[in-house]
Amino acid sequence: MEKHLHPSVEKFKQFVKKHPKIIQEVRNGQKTWKEFYEDWYLFGEDDEIWEAYKQNQEPIKRKEKSSNRWIEKIANVIQNMDANEVQKHLASVQQAIDAIQNIITQFQGNEKQHMGITKDEHPFSFRKD
Repeated sequence: MEKHLHPSVEKFKQFVKKHPKIIQEVRNGQKTWKEFYEDWYLFGEDDEIWEAYKQNQEPIKRKEKSSNRWIEKIANVIQNMDANEVQKHLASVQQAIDAIQNIITQFQGNEKQHMGITKDEHPFSFRKD
């Protein structure tokens, strides 16, 4: 019986065949298949981080390039943010949190009434001397 892999896994296998040094790193325990697959999925096949894994190159400073790439992506996202849109989303989230808190307060009020306790009445009375 033939196994059919997900199309993205098939593409990744073809990619690995073009970059044989990936296999060496996995066998040496430097990185896992999952880590390579995630990098491939996030960065794509044409990213510069893969240059080090082609047949005639050494994987030098790959981690440094990878972390710089993440920093660049985060910086681009921050630059493209619209402050007004972010403020609107935060206001929506705050309204949702307030609504949830009100519902919780109502349920807690109902529970106290069922137990015979009102908001003004406490189960233990403490007095100052």
